[in-house]
Amino acid sequence: MKLSGYLLKTIKETPKDADLKSHKLLLRGGYIKQVGAGIFTYLPIAWRSLKKIENIIREEMDATGCQEINMPVAVPASLWAESGRYESVGEELLRFDDRIGRKMVLSMTHEEVVTDLIRYAVTSYKQLPMKVYQLQTKFRDEPRVRGGLIRVREFVMKDAYSYHDSYEDLNRYYQEMYNAYHKIFKRCGINALAVSSDTGMMGGSGADEFMAVTEAGEDTLVICSSCDYRANKEVAKAKRDYVKEEMQPMEEVATPGQKTIDEVATFLGTTAEHTLKAVVYSTGEELAFCAIRGDLEINETKLRNHLKAKTIFLATDEELEAAGIVKGFASPIGQTFNGKKVRIIADESAANSSNLIAGGNKIDVHVKNTNFGRDWNTDEVLDISSVNEGEACPCCGKMLTVKRGIEIGNIFKLGTKYTESMKCVYLNKEGKEVPMIMGCYGIGVGRLLASVLEVRADEDKILWPISIAPFEVELIGLHKDNQNNVKEICEDIYGKLKAAGIEVLYDDRNASPGFKFKDADLIGSPIKIALGEKSLQNGGAEVTVGNNEKVMVALDDLIDTVIKAKAELYSELNN
Repeated sequence: MKLSGYLLKTIKETPKDADLKSHKLLLRGGYIKQVGAGIFTYLPIAWRSLKKIENIIREEMDATGCQEINMPVAVPASLWAESGRYESVGEELLRFDDRIGRKMVLSMTHEEVVTDLIRYAVTSYKQLPMKVYQLQTKFRDEPRVRGGLIRVREFVMKDAYSYHDSYEDLNRYYQEMYNAYHKIFKRCGINALAVSSDTGMMGGSGADEFMAVTEAGEDTLVICSSCDYRANKEVAKAKRDYVKEEMQPMEEVATPGQKTIDEVATFLGTTAEHTLKAVVYSTGEELAFCAIRGDLEINETKLRNHLKAKTIFLATDEELEAAGIVKGFASPIGQTFNGKKVRIIADESAANSSNLIAGGNKIDVHVKNTNFGRDWNTDEVLDISSVNEGEACPCCGKMLTVKRGIEIGNIFKLGTKYTESMKCVYLNKEGKEVPMIMGCYGIGVGRLLASVLEVRADEDKILWPISIAPFEVELIGLHKDNQNNVKEICEDIYGKLKAAGIEVLYDDRNASPGFKFKDADLIGSPIKIALGEKSLQNGGAEVTVGNNEKVMVALDDLIDTVIKAKAELYSELNN
């Protein structure tokens, strides 16, 4: 491809509305154009890379026995109603009526549609397991788009689904997909980190996320420094040792104006871990009075999952007042909540610690030496805490570290969540109808493209892994005035590269060397050839492979040198 006729518009200045590195580079390099909030047009240079990612995904999915299908984006709402998600999923699901008044949705995921297909086509255990996938457009009406392709509204996703006759078979295939995902991401130039995660709106019994580790990430990852324990902070746990002391008598103390944990601890000459923190949440239907040790924070994902609530939020002053909860001085001791529906939920840290300082349920008063079981109680005791840097690993006891990451893929053990509600059944060996057991597996293609840049690119320069580079080679012709037939020599090299099966972009434009080199940095081909009068005088063409120093290569050796470099770059990704 010659650059003079290519649909490409590079930008030299940094776009003001772009915050992440990948967003800036994709705009500056002419890869994408924003059409609306979280909606983009992909220019040819981006489309080439996206198609390469899709082909890598196809190869690895096909290798697991998955069959490619295609499902519609706009689907009847009745399918989502069958699973219960039409009502339970929030406003991110775009709902609309067609011209006849039929309720429809734009699919942001396809569990309902694929389950409808499988219940139609699969009836016997002899047909299981059944595994299908697609690469299809999705629409998610995100309230807050971010970072260019990192968080968008319209996107292409690879979503795969598997159906089984036993959990053992699901677990076997789940591991096969787990391994396939690592291969996909490595071939795309990222060593992804797999972490245990929350199942979220997908439901099911277990899930893993694959993360590109970068400070630009929205997710917080908790990683053990010694063993294989890795988890999203939403579900991460820590090993905590609690020392049970002899219970001391409760004692009211005046704490005028001391409301926060730190204020109370300092005022009473102790530390936050010897206090009890009360945090009250609302689901809109009930209040959850949460008690946790003062040095820890509530993990809202864990709490929301326990409450089985779509959303939770901190209770308002009006809700607290109606329930007789004294803001800043609340504790679970002796609470009647004015007869309101309030659940007391104790974090394990609060239930297993002794002689804590808690609120006195009246202004400017706290109580020393409060103990779970003697002074207050609840049947709801569980881990609702967030894990902090430096805490102990729940598996080996060594130190946990906290990193940031971008989710680039996920896999779920859905079990029978969808197959039971949608009556997706098969006849087992005994001739009995039973629901199929299901798994699902997703990768966001555009997000993966952007994540590669977040991990690998410099602030002002792209360098693609060769497997997903729009072009393997860029030939930069430095022949503005065509002195000494430089242009003809470049044309000859360009033809030979194409004949050798090399994907080459030839910058044949009549522009200055500085202009061309700046564009080459934004195009990001892993192999660059600069050929001009000066290089010819020095013996040939300047070749740069990856981040290596440029070397002078004789024209007679140029094609073989490029072929060898190309093979080595692919080998690095595949081994």
